[in-house]
Amino acid sequence: MKEQKPPKKTNSVNSYAKYSGIAIQMLAIIGLGTYGGVKLDEYYPNKYHVYTLVCSLAAIAISMYFVVKQVSNNSKN
Repeated sequence: MKEQKPPKKTNSVNSYAKYSGIAIQMLAIIGLGTYGGVKLDEYYPNKYHVYTLVCSLAAIAISMYFVVKQVSNNSKN
């Protein structure tokens, strides 16, 4: 009789590490984009804080692009 080996825990640990790294990268991109927008609004004041809005939305779009790209690369492997 063949004995069944327990499932490897290293794969699950590696996937957690990959996806938590992606989340940290996403937070960093959004944080830097928002910070840049706030600083631009301080230097060039306007009524609606347009720079903060535009930079934060652009940062969200960029971070989503990187997330989709990395997840698709990870699913291929």
